[in-house]
Amino acid sequence: MTITTTHLLSSPVNLRQRTFSRRDSIPLQPDGLWQIARGVVRTVTWNPEGTLTTLGYWGPGDVVGQPLSRIQPYQLECLTSVEVNYIPSSQCHQVFDAILLHVQQSEEILNIIRYERMPNRLQQLLIWLAKKFGRSVSSGQLIDLRLTHQGLAEAIGTRRVTVTRLLNQFEREGIIARPRRNFIVLCHPLILVNSKN
Repeated sequence: MTITTTHLLSSPVNLRQRTFSRRDSIPLQPDGLWQIARGVVRTVTWNPEGTLTTLGYWGPGDVVGQPLSRIQPYQLECLTSVEVNYIPSSQCHQVFDAILLHVQQSEEILNIIRYERMPNRLQQLLIWLAKKFGRSVSSGQLIDLRLTHQGLAEAIGTRRVTVTRLLNQFEREGIIARPRRNFIVLCHPLILVNSKN
């Protein structure tokens, strides 16, 4: 019998299922990974001065955990309520596709933060988030996450006030709309179509 990822996720013998609340930290396990079944997780680190850096955003089907990073410190922060399944290292080969996707998405984030101009960097991050976590609404693509200006700043390596200024500028230019606090809609679907993956 071939064990698929679906079978692995549903087999109580092979893994533990855990639920975490928004803002909780998922415990790091040196000998296994967590596969996200529901919710959104942000991986972060910080430097000796305490400046936080976002390493990635992860959703259902993605895998996260200490074995995927050599960075210290390293933390898994829940941006929503999250349900995860523990996958011991002896069974990680079963989620090889998810591990490959983790590497690819890490490279996409790295590419975004290499944009020299901060407006381009922020716009590319919003496009990436809309593709990964967005859903269509009448006015565009809703990024279905509660995003703070500080969190966005940590993701692109700038200050909160810069993100606030740029979001206000994007809103004036009609690039985004903010129907509710911490929610962003990309107003131009062509931005998503014309952008690189």
